[in-house]
Amino acid sequence: MRLAVLDIGSNTVHLLVVDAHLGAAPVPATSVKFDMRLAEHLDDAGQLTPATVEDLSGVLNKCLEVAEDAGCTEFLAFATSAIREAGNSEWVLSQVKERTGIDLNVLSGDDEARLTFLAVRRWYGWSSRNLLVLDIGGGSLEIAAGRDEDPEFSISTPLGAGRLARAFFTTDPVDKSELKALRKHVRASLGEIVGPLSKIGRPDHVVATSKTFRSLARIAGAAPASEGPFVERILHREALALWLPKLAEMSAKQRSDLPGVSTVRATQLLAGAVVADACMDLLNIESMEIGPWALREGIILRWLDHLAQGA
Repeated sequence: MRLAVLDIGSNTVHLLVVDAHLGAAPVPATSVKFDMRLAEHLDDAGQLTPATVEDLSGVLNKCLEVAEDAGCTEFLAFATSAIREAGNSEWVLSQVKERTGIDLNVLSGDDEARLTFLAVRRWYGWSSRNLLVLDIGGGSLEIAAGRDEDPEFSISTPLGAGRLARAFFTTDPVDKSELKALRKHVRASLGEIVGPLSKIGRPDHVVATSKTFRSLARIAGAAPASEGPFVERILHREALALWLPKLAEMSAKQRSDLPGVSTVRATQLLAGAVVADACMDLLNIESMEIGPWALREGIILRWLDHLAQGA
């Protein structure tokens, strides 16, 4: 069957069309992205404005057209932290339903962590044994670990690259005092996670997902996306430590000129690098593999699982 998956994140609205069948890996057919930066359009009360919801609905209607033209028979739509945390989220959902007919599923942070873990586990298999998965999104950081398909440990914490950049950075290039304050905040937040996570035991395989990690690996020398999903991409702690001060000295424009860094992500990359560096340091990770599957694939796989159970 041809399945459309619509992902409404903090930065982008991403439509992924795949050919999905029970017992087989989803095969991408079409991918369309729209830069929305929803988290940047919250008003002083923490609500999404009517104009933003109108723009979002217009984008979603375009996605529906793409899915219809692609011959999709199923349509799954979900939203993450930007809509989940909006003070008027229920109103936003009703407006989207009225304007587009789309009934959005708003995922919790724990849902994000668990579904991403499922996708990574299915991609790498049981040979990964005790698996640790990290994902830096625009609004939150998800960490999950365990030996099965359902993680033994999962957490979502508000350490997203976009959120932190907006909260801590007021200058471009970033002022050293602001960078120091961010580093202190991130490490204090992660310090509360280290103890509970350590009870799972040392991981046999560490995998990072998300655009932030992919961009950091790319500037550190990993293969570009054009070489496909089966090329091994590794981010080494030593390489990240060398790049972090370089990124701190650059303006957003200079960062956007780096390989694998878009204009949208350039303003957030430094904050994401601070989070990634803290994760690798506090969790004692020397290197991590960049995984090609993440939340969207997890949504597809879980849907197929439910389909099989109902067959």
